[in-house]
Amino acid sequence: MNILSIQSHVAFGHVGNDAAVFPMQRLGVEVWPIHTVQFSNHTGYGTWKGRVFDGLSIDELMEGIADRGVLPKCDGALSGYMGSPDIGHAILGAVRRVRAANAGALYCCDPVFGDVGRGIFVRPGIPEFMKAHAVPVADIITPNHFELDYLAGTASTTVDAVKAAIETVRGLGPRVVLVTSVVTQETPADAVDLMVGEAGRFWRVRTPRLAVSVNGAGDAIAALFFVHYLRTRAAGTALAEAAASIYGLLKRTQDAGSREILLVAAQEEFVAPTRRFELEEV
Repeated sequence: MNILSIQSHVAFGHVGNDAAVFPMQRLGVEVWPIHTVQFSNHTGYGTWKGRVFDGLSIDELMEGIADRGVLPKCDGALSGYMGSPDIGHAILGAVRRVRAANAGALYCCDPVFGDVGRGIFVRPGIPEFMKAHAVPVADIITPNHFELDYLAGTASTTVDAVKAAIETVRGLGPRVVLVTSVVTQETPADAVDLMVGEAGRFWRVRTPRLAVSVNGAGDAIAALFFVHYLRTRAAGTALAEAAASIYGLLKRTQDAGSREILLVAAQEEFVAPTRRFELEEV
């Protein structure tokens, strides 16, 4: 399996491609990473060095990959944080090239633009770009609860409301919507839910709430879910596998008191999670 992953890149730590590429490789996938930025570290540290690439740089790299004649072997494209509409249009252009070469390839978009407590944390115009351009062409999207509500134009506080929001967003184009960090009136205080919707059916996995706040976990779970979905074409199964792995990764990170996810130290969690959780259809 071959996946094109277009995301940010940091030299120190694990966010963007640095959180997504290795888990996919550990699952036996060949990954073709294209970086949208190259920073010394993630911006959550307050200071960083490096530069942002433009849309032309993505176009040039895609041209080089196409010259190798391998795009027909690309099974899917994955994208995450888009720093500007210019980058976004280049990513969607890359997706079009992949689909033109392989009609069966899928596109998974992680619409990174906001979160509970932080609100919108990207440049003006990015959330609108996601809703108007990226989400409609994606086969799979992986928003968190905050991003789901923004895309659906609602505030979902119950499981039924989350299901309705998923269906609203699926109406924009995606066939599968995975929602992370779900908290509803039914979610116990010591737990957090993940939900996925596909073809009018919905599944939930509930995991213990961990006292850890790190960057990159969303990038990792999007990658894990995408690989498992490509292999099984079953949203519930992909959810259960990805949820088990991400919990193991975060539990290991919490136990170590690390500010960065322990992607390498916890790599066995990607292939053989130490703990699994019940998959419920809701």
